[in-house]
Order: sequence, then structure tokens, then C-alpha cells
Amino acid sequence: MIVCSCNVLSDKDVRRACGGKAPPRTAGEVYGCLGCSPQCGRCARSIKKIMDEALSACAAGCAICPQTGNLLPARAPDRS
Repeated sequence: MIVCSCNVLSDKDVRRACGGKAPPRTAGEVYGCLGCSPQCGRCARSIKKIMDEALSACAAGCAICPQTGNLLPARAPDRS
């Protein structure tokens, strides 16, 4: 689904930008990762929501990555 009509960015583009070793922390950083810049700003909230979903999914310890569909290695249980 297109979330930014000015730059023609999809939700998949935003999720892909969040999948790196140093994920972006702001919507502005997502634009930079994708090689563009914010125009009207109407999509910033949607981008932030997608970022939050993507990054929280990575922290959830899923067996299958929701972004790539790849099987993830098992993690040791947290005993804190």
C-alpha cells in the first residue's frame, strides 16, 4: 500500500528500511534510508506507525520474521 504519495513509498519500503543493522529512529531517517526527503509531511504519522510495528515485531522474538518470512534461529529465554 502506498503510504507516501509525494515520494511513492509503500509500507513495504518503510519495513525494508527498518530491517537494517541500524534501523531509523524517525520518519525523517526513513526518507534518508530510501534516498528521498519529506515533501508535504502528511505521511509522517503513518510511517512512524509502520516503523513501530516493524521494530516491535523484531523485538518480540518471533520464530518467523514478519518482514522477510525467513525462519529465525531460536533464542535463549530471557531470565532477568
